[in-house]
Amino acid sequence: MLFDLKSDYSPAGDQPNAIKALVAGVKKGKEQQTLLGVTGSGKTFTVANVITQIGKPTLVIAHNKTLAAQLTQEYREFFPNNAVHYFVSYYDYYQPEAYMPVTDTYIEKEAQINAEIDRLRHASTQALLTRKDVIIVASVSAIYGLGSPDEYAKIHRKIAVGDTFERAEFIRFMISLQFERTNADLTPGTFRAVGPSVELMPVNETVVYRIRPESGKIAHIARLNAISRALIDEPEAFFLFPAKHYVTDESDRGRAMADIQKELDARLLELEDSGKMLEAERIRRRTRYDLALIREVGYCNGIENYSRHFDGRKVGEPPHTLLSYFPRKADGSPDFLTVIDESHVTIPQLGGMYAGDQSRKKTLIEHGFRLPSAADNRPLTFNEFEERVGERIYTSATPGPYELENSGKPIEQVIRPTGLIDPEIIIRPIIEDLSHVGPTRSNMGQVEDFIAETEKVVAGGGRVLVTTLTKKMAEDLAEFLRGKKVKAEYIHSDIKTIDRITILTQFRRGEFDCLVGVNLLREGLDLPEVELVGILDADKEGFLRSDTALIQTMGRAARNVNGRVVLYADRITGSMKRAIDETNRRREVQIAYNAKHGITPTTIHKNIHDITETLQGERDRAVGMLLAIDIARTQTPKELNVLIADKREQMGDAVEQLDFETAALLRDEIYKLEELLPVPKKPKKKPRWPKKGMVVDLED
Repeated sequence: MLFDLKSDYSPAGDQPNAIKALVAGVKKGKEQQTLLGVTGSGKTFTVANVITQIGKPTLVIAHNKTLAAQLTQEYREFFPNNAVHYFVSYYDYYQPEAYMPVTDTYIEKEAQINAEIDRLRHASTQALLTRKDVIIVASVSAIYGLGSPDEYAKIHRKIAVGDTFERAEFIRFMISLQFERTNADLTPGTFRAVGPSVELMPVNETVVYRIRPESGKIAHIARLNAISRALIDEPEAFFLFPAKHYVTDESDRGRAMADIQKELDARLLELEDSGKMLEAERIRRRTRYDLALIREVGYCNGIENYSRHFDGRKVGEPPHTLLSYFPRKADGSPDFLTVIDESHVTIPQLGGMYAGDQSRKKTLIEHGFRLPSAADNRPLTFNEFEERVGERIYTSATPGPYELENSGKPIEQVIRPTGLIDPEIIIRPIIEDLSHVGPTRSNMGQVEDFIAETEKVVAGGGRVLVTTLTKKMAEDLAEFLRGKKVKAEYIHSDIKTIDRITILTQFRRGEFDCLVGVNLLREGLDLPEVELVGILDADKEGFLRSDTALIQTMGRAARNVNGRVVLYADRITGSMKRAIDETNRRREVQIAYNAKHGITPTTIHKNIHDITETLQGERDRAVGMLLAIDIARTQTPKELNVLIADKREQMGDAVEQLDFETAALLRDEIYKLEELLPVPKKPKKKPRWPKKGMVVDLED
């Protein structure tokens, strides 16, 4: 098989039937299928089995970078011998170019590119062009403009022992690939000449290739560790791809520049005829400057805005994207599998990218900051996206209307391998008359009722979640609960990421019993200790109380055998009814399955380390950084350089594992260690003139 799936366990529960149905659907040519997988049912493992049996390159799209990184790790564990890559936006910080006419404010594009993520993007595209067993896990960056795959592939070269080698010509070739020449340490996309040899670091790797010529031919290729310079191996050949996705050869560059000049001339006439002299002068200066740079160095800042001309596309024709790099059949139709994870979030996100981009570009064009062709450097519309992908599998616990309308009845994965069932749902009025129970509970409101339920759960050693509608309500409720002797904390989007992890860790450890939030929700929050979820004001229809939000929130109690949910509402809304009916339907199926197969559900037990891994690792590494710096103060410059080299290697390893938090800490540590190195003294320059006996002409 093309894909080699490795796992310590076999499909169980509903997984075997789901795998069989999905594979059969793809083989029959069904373009769209939906996997309705409840929380904890192992949707990723199911999809991994489908990929193995279908045997096609696969694109997995997630709705954010963090989820994409988690999925990449999971697929790498399932497919250690195949190419699993991570493709997301390479910006650490991005301020798009914009203009606000009301205040006459032009905001120049400002971006901070993460070189490591850029390297991973190149690794993705190169893998797609050179092999078949590829899985790319991407964010919606997959539908944004990228250089032409034909040009990218056309300009690459196979470097092999025995090839003709002329040093000056090779250096010119490297520059044409947008590699930068340096005399310092090599980084991805750079090269240097060392005597007759040339050393380079490809843009998709962090190793150094040393090419040694002899008698006009390549005599030897060495692959070296970039930090220690240790020999890794001696390959007979390797492929060298461009350092940037936007590349063109000389003939296409000349044609593109002529097209840009032609568009500029037409645009200037249009603006001048309309009396927009200021706008005409702006676009004239900007475009001529960019053309000069392209002519001299083959590249300019913002060259992607001219991508239509370089690609030879027509006006309005969609740009090349990551999808363009996936294989096609002989008739041009897609020949790969697409998996859209958490589709109820990802599909709307894919559909909303185009409109926002066009609104900003339109203003820039109208006021002379960009040529009209800049509008064709854009994300795909949703219709264009649909045309460029083949068989699609949507995965979600709560599929949206688009998936259900287009794929028909979903393939259900309701039975968990663990036997756990969905939580019991209880509905309580917001203000309830319980006088028959006793005077202390007469006219009890939702908060006091929730407190009473919480006390029962806490007495048995369980934990409780409760959701409110606003951040202020969450903060006030947590304070009120503490006043009632309930150990409580709140969490919402204003809490820093690391602090959120700290709070969740303390919650799981039992340092407090009740966690209050607004959008605690939903996808990915894994807290097996939770026995009770309280949803206040459940009848307030809206985003936070839609049927999708309610089902996702209720799923937080689905990992505990005692899990139950209390909805506080004075009426049953449409969203509540749909969420309750769906949950009860699933419960019936799960209970019947367990009874038939003699399965006794048990609570999932996970080490608390699972949720605090990132946090604890960062704490340990931060402490280690301080200790390392203290120790380093006593070391010689030579010892410091060795330590810095070691840290750089560790940073590279962290990036390979997609552990960007560790990589960032190591980077900061390297900066601190470099500050400890003595500043080299500049040699005093002797005056070149006047020399003894020299006659100086002051006018010269």
